[in-house]
This record gives sequence, C-alpha cells and structure tokens, in this order.
Amino acid sequence: MTQLVPHIFNGLTLGLLFALIALGFMLIVGVMEVINLAHGSLFALGAYFALTIIGVDPIADTGLGQWWLSLPLVSRYVVALFVAPVVTGLIGMLLELCLRRTYGRAPLYGLLLTFGAGIVIEETIRLTWGTGEQNLTIPDAINGATFFIGSIFSKYKFFAAGFSILAIIGVWLFLEKTPYGAIIKAGAHDSEMVRALGYDLSKLRLLVFGFGASLAGLAGIVMVPIWGLRPHVGIDVVIPAFLIIALGGVGSFGGAVIAAILVGLTVGITGAYASAWSMMSMYILLIIVLGFRSRGLFGRASALEN
Repeated sequence: MTQLVPHIFNGLTLGLLFALIALGFMLIVGVMEVINLAHGSLFALGAYFALTIIGVDPIADTGLGQWWLSLPLVSRYVVALFVAPVVTGLIGMLLELCLRRTYGRAPLYGLLLTFGAGIVIEETIRLTWGTGEQNLTIPDAINGATFFIGSIFSKYKFFAAGFSILAIIGVWLFLEKTPYGAIIKAGAHDSEMVRALGYDLSKLRLLVFGFGASLAGLAGIVMVPIWGLRPHVGIDVVIPAFLIIALGGVGSFGGAVIAAILVGLTVGITGAYASAWSMMSMYILLIIVLGFRSRGLFGRASALEN
C-alpha cells in the first residue's frame, strides 16, 4: 500500500489538472455546441506566453526586459499566471469571431475551422518560439522534492494540485453564485431562451469562448512543468479533454470534475502495475462507462434512450 501511495497521488494530481483543462472545453461545448479542436493549441499558447512573460526568450534583449528580469522569479511567475491566460482568452475571442460564420450550418464547418485554427496556432508557436523542447522556469519555493508519508514527492505537484483545486472552486463559484454564471448555465441548456429574455447571445458566446480559452491557457501554465513544453503538446490534451466530457456528461460541471479525477486515478494506479497500459486505461474506462450509461455519468437523458 505504501508503494501505491505515490501513484495514487500522481493520479489525483493528473486528474485535477485534467479537470482544469476539461472545464474550459465543457463550457464551450455546452454553450456554443461547438467542439473546439483548437483547445489544445490554446493550452500550449498559454504556456508559451508565460514563457515570454517570465523572461526566458527575446524579451531579455530589450532594456525593459533587463529591468523585468531583475525582479524576483516568483513575482514574474505570479504575473504570468494572471496575464498569460488573459492574452490567451483574447486569442480565443478572435477565434470565436471567425466561428460566427459557421453558426446555423452543419457542425462539420465549425470542426474544420477550429482544426485549421489549431494548426495555425501550432505553426505560429514554431515560428515564434522554435521547434525544440522548452522549460518553464518555476520558483525555488515550489521546485525540488519533499518527504511525505514515507515517500519522496515533487513539491511542484503539491502546488499544481492545490492550485487546480482553487481554480476549480473559483470557476464553480463564478457559475453558481454570480448572475453572469447563471446566464452562462442558462445558455448551456437553451440558448434561444436566453436570447428571448433579452440577453445578447453573440456577446455571451464571445465571453464564454474567451473564458474557456483562458482556462486552457491557465491549465497549460500549470501543467507543462510536468508534461514538458513543445509546440505539439496541445495534441496530448484535446483527446483526454474530449474523453472526460463524454465520460462525465456534456454540460455537467460536477461530471467533468469527477470524470477527470477518475481518469487521473485510473491512469496513475494502472501505471503502478502495467505502465505500458497507463494511458490506454482511460479509454477502457470510457468504454466501460458508456457501455452501461451512454450519456455519461451525469449527462441528461436524450430521446435515444426513450
């Protein structure tokens, strides 16, 4: 059991990070009914923006850059945690403006547009930051190892898990306790009713897409010190995010969080006994759950089940 504890902890951390990724994806799918295939590229873009803000590339060549680099790393890292997701959200809003011509048409148009946007973002990353592996510098306070329950753990994973919990709670409070969150939830259930009540549906979609993109960028900053930073890292994110939404149920906040933690724990525990099957295990979990409940754990019933 002692040997299993690190794998459970790693799986729980991975699940919380997956939840942070999937929530932005879930909001966009729920409100806009668009599967955003560029979500992974926005995830990578947020991390690369943080790389620049922290000061590991061309910003250091300017006078302003030298002043910025003289500040403590922890200050630059905190600024990156707030600014990079906002910039990523603005890019997401720009993408939503391009998507508007596809509304009311076959879903394939939106899929193709977001797929193309993802490729453009990935190639832009290669041209701007290069094709090699990058390292996102983190403060010494959350770097290194520590002993816990008789085992050695990464300090950063404690930070990543704690930060993800706070971010998830923050998103839940926003959706459940603010009037803006109520409008977003209403839009996820019946967007035309929201329009009938006098709300600007175009503005709602713009803000939701930007918010979802910001969450993707934030997840990228927190996750890449564990996964590594490379231009195509977003590809590794889209499929698990889509899997988690299908597993938890489309439009369900709690379903996305619980499904993400289940996926993380499945991957972590499987890795303890059969590391080659660790990533495959989440697809097996999806098959088992959808085989018994086609709408996911917390999805709403559809006409197909009547």
